[in-house]
Amino acid sequence: MEFLLGGLASTGAVVFSNPLEVVKTRMQLQGELKARGHYHMTYRNVFHAFFTIGRVEGVFSLQKGLTPAMSYQFLLNSIRRGIYQGIFELGFVSKNGSTSLIGSSVAGGIAGCISAFISSPLFLIKTHLQSQADQVIAVGHQHTHQSFRHAIKSIYQQYGLRGLYRGASGITMRVTFGSAAEMSSFPIAKEFLHDMEVFEKGKLPNAAAASVISGCAVVSAMTPFDVVAVRLFNQGVNAKGQGLLYKNVFDCSWKILWTEGPLGFYKGLGASFFRIGPHTLISLVFWDELRKQHAKLQGRHFV
Repeated sequence: MEFLLGGLASTGAVVFSNPLEVVKTRMQLQGELKARGHYHMTYRNVFHAFFTIGRVEGVFSLQKGLTPAMSYQFLLNSIRRGIYQGIFELGFVSKNGSTSLIGSSVAGGIAGCISAFISSPLFLIKTHLQSQADQVIAVGHQHTHQSFRHAIKSIYQQYGLRGLYRGASGITMRVTFGSAAEMSSFPIAKEFLHDMEVFEKGKLPNAAAASVISGCAVVSAMTPFDVVAVRLFNQGVNAKGQGLLYKNVFDCSWKILWTEGPLGFYKGLGASFFRIGPHTLISLVFWDELRKQHAKLQGRHFV
């Protein structure tokens, strides 16, 4: 049941956050391996990107990749939050009624690592579809998938299962650090807000405020790895399915640092913050409420 609750909590949030995911992906691919000032700024900022994509490709293009995005979130968070809850119930996360920073971080990291690898093909396809753009505003390598189903079939036929898991190391690092930050900051923030008598623990305002704090922690920890993951996934490949630009996570990280500088790892940061707000607020609050109701049905006390 914990696996199902985790998946349901995040899937609904995607409908609201996916347009920002499209914008973020485009901005992260803009100026790939080029120094600042040496490429055309197709997307100047989040708002300009929204306007440009909507004007050139139509408003509905802001929901590109929605199907794989929802599938990815359901699979990822069903596994991630289910594993985390299992570790929580073993007593490794909470001590004397308070959340352990180290315990919750490790539990979140382990859950994120496993779930990210399993769901990696869905993020790969989501990235391909979201980066596809009209030639006038295209950035990064352009894939030619006609749909979610066509993408799976095409990649598998050409490169096999290995092709679907290309770049998995990037997304695994992204979610490992992001999950560690989220699953530790959310319960700790709830406890802090309760102790400071800001919001009562177990109430909706407490979970909502804690989710915002958690969202900021997630973006700060995850953004550099997010850029690397998107670059690894979106790059073109040769006949053997090998990346044309990057060999692995470390090669990608070094090339971004060398050509784009440290700020290259924070491309799309604004979009990430705007995206994580509604996404984290909806998914974590929904997850918190679902777990609360499930605990009531089982006659357990929820904290």
